[in-house]
Amino acid sequence: MGRIRLLVGTKKGAFVLTADAQRKHWDVAGPHFAGWEIYHLKGAPSHPDRIYASQTSGWFGQLVQRSDDGGKSWEPVDNKFTYDGTPGTHQWYDGTQHPWEFKRVWHLEPSLSDPDTVYAGVEDAAMFRTTDGGKSWVELPGLRSAKGHLWQPGAGGMGLHTILQDPTNPQRLFIAISAAGAFRSEDAGQSWTPINSGLESKYPLPDPIAEVGHCVHRIAMHRSRPGVLFMQKHWDVLRSDDAGGSWREISGNLPSDFGFPIVVHANEPETIYVVPIKSDSEHYPPEGKLRVYRSRSGGNEWEPLTRGLPQENCYVNVLRGAMSVDGLDPCGIYFGTTGGQVYGSADGGDNWAAIVRDLPAVLSVETQTLA
Repeated sequence: MGRIRLLVGTKKGAFVLTADAQRKHWDVAGPHFAGWEIYHLKGAPSHPDRIYASQTSGWFGQLVQRSDDGGKSWEPVDNKFTYDGTPGTHQWYDGTQHPWEFKRVWHLEPSLSDPDTVYAGVEDAAMFRTTDGGKSWVELPGLRSAKGHLWQPGAGGMGLHTILQDPTNPQRLFIAISAAGAFRSEDAGQSWTPINSGLESKYPLPDPIAEVGHCVHRIAMHRSRPGVLFMQKHWDVLRSDDAGGSWREISGNLPSDFGFPIVVHANEPETIYVVPIKSDSEHYPPEGKLRVYRSRSGGNEWEPLTRGLPQENCYVNVLRGAMSVDGLDPCGIYFGTTGGQVYGSADGGDNWAAIVRDLPAVLSVETQTLA
């Protein structure tokens, strides 16, 4: 039947939530690393009890933690993230050039086949990789060569927040950076191509259809169709049917096309989910109603999913890494809020319930489907 493990990163620690295949009763363990920001946790697909966590403090700096027993115990691994060579500069908010400075790890993505190989997306935006389980990290500097001098931070910083691996081609990777855009590699991260054709930005850019500089909030794919990508951008929901070669808008009848997360149903490649937020200055649901929107047609036609979610006086946000799906049938959908709630649906979004309330603000939610 399978079990589900949710890995929840928050502003003040990490939590591990587990349930059986019915997904009605959940055990909550944590907080691990109490008081620390846990930007992201991710388990290794080839060894599910191997979990990596990004632990960050403005005072103590960056740590990467590793567990080999499903999150019951942890040990710190190497926390040295040094840019290759002389990193140079990128664009700053005022248009001047600013030196590259490491701040934190936003995203950890273990290899699909090797639990010791992990990609790390960091701020200031760059890609690092370990092949020894986190004992050492090496930058893949070819990414910054993709017009990195034209990248600039978004409101939350210049972070590499999304890493996708093509399950049919281990050489192909996709990443997204706020606010630089989306990029693709065909050689396991050695070189990169911007994949932003068709994107337009409502905030000022010298060229609104520029090759880089777009604030992409999240990209997603279904494992059976790695050439089809879905994107939630800083305004606009889009899709690409040619591995990012071109994009077209699919916002359709959404009440707002601003938001942060986007995920794909585990068993239905054309079913996607977003959480509309009112605007880029008002980060809460339109009308104070928390609604997940589902499209069963790959976009344009959307339906609100509200049963079990608060429909008045709700002014939380759902961040880009705080939504995920499990691999069961029916598919489970999960998301966490800045108000500390983690909601789950065991029937593809038709019905929702709070798994846990009153956690610190949720930064990320990842799902593991266990045997």
